[in-house]
Amino acid sequence: MKKRFQVLLAVLAILPTMAFAEQDASYEQFTPITTGVSFLSVAPDARGGGMGDTGGASAPDGDSQYWNPAKYAFIDGVGGANVSYVPWLRKLVSDIDLVSASGYYKIQDVQTIAASFRFFSIGEVLINQSPDTEGFNVKPYDLALDVSYSRILAKNFSMGVALRFIWSDLTGGYNAAENGYLEPGWSIAADISGYYGQKVDFAWGTGFGAFGFNISNIGKKVEYGDYTSAAFLPTNLRLGGRFTMPIDKYNHITAHLDINKLLVPARPIKGAEESNESYAQRLDNYYKMDPITGIGMSFVDMPDGSAYSFASQFKRLMWSAGIEYDYNEQFFGRLGVYYEDPQIGGRQYATFGAGFKLNVFSLDVAYVLSIAKNNPLDQTLRFTLGFNMNGLKVLSGTAEEAADWNLGL
Repeated sequence: MKKRFQVLLAVLAILPTMAFAEQDASYEQFTPITTGVSFLSVAPDARGGGMGDTGGASAPDGDSQYWNPAKYAFIDGVGGANVSYVPWLRKLVSDIDLVSASGYYKIQDVQTIAASFRFFSIGEVLINQSPDTEGFNVKPYDLALDVSYSRILAKNFSMGVALRFIWSDLTGGYNAAENGYLEPGWSIAADISGYYGQKVDFAWGTGFGAFGFNISNIGKKVEYGDYTSAAFLPTNLRLGGRFTMPIDKYNHITAHLDINKLLVPARPIKGAEESNESYAQRLDNYYKMDPITGIGMSFVDMPDGSAYSFASQFKRLMWSAGIEYDYNEQFFGRLGVYYEDPQIGGRQYATFGAGFKLNVFSLDVAYVLSIAKNNPLDQTLRFTLGFNMNGLKVLSGTAEEAADWNLGL
């Protein structure tokens, strides 16, 4: 029974990557980097999701907690909140969902605190002890709760830190010991982020350039039993840039580019001429590897134990780009693309999005269109509802409307 749960763990750990893998990729070619609690890598909001999953340097908004908490330090307004819903992998199953909520509050003009909550329901899973038994249904789920603090350190530069608690219950609370119950896994992780922005003046208006980074999910492994069931967190390095070009007083075009790299070592695979003993030793070293060592090894390791190859390491980078058009900072149109090498996972898709913002509320919708064939995320929708406390003050006449709210100028 325990072995069956370990199989379930392995499937859940690589599910987001498996969802995009092309069927014509051979076993030798397909070497994805597997992690635990992979829902932490799923973009929760429709704004970033509509621009190819970019957000490392996008304008500060209510969902900056996921993309780059340091952006909160430059956000306009007293506070706000966002709620998002993502029906995940609807082409495979009908009951996998990601629900998230985030909020922020500005303590002073130079510092902001924020918090977010994410709940990932994996749906109903049938577990059989043996082919001859009827089995039983479980409802696995993951959740994460985090808080962050960001502060302006210079005129155009801020940094942020976040602390995250992660809970993963693969048995959905089913605790009958005779059925091979495994205790839920948990972890504590941290993020470190930075953000820099600068106005750019043109003869016909003001533009903006920005750069941001976020090293997220630095923390202990999630363990469900012995050390062989432990899984690395999806520790990730995100580098983002954007540039806003004014068309005229009311119209703007903003280009975004994000580069991501998982700071997780690849699980060893047996080399063509490698002995069973050598492979078993490499596999055991992988199981016992601590997360900090894993971050360093993620830049140099080779799954098959071969000599270091820069080309192979370069393939592990994930690229995303997006464009956002806005009219009077009220109506928005978005599109983007995401690319991951087929050897690593093959996630390749285009995204489209739209949104509008009133004084108090905003609504954003995003849509995914697969580029790679047989993509279960094809035709997936994201929804985000935002609330801006500063809008209430504007409506009540106690505050003037903040200029350039969306652009972060």
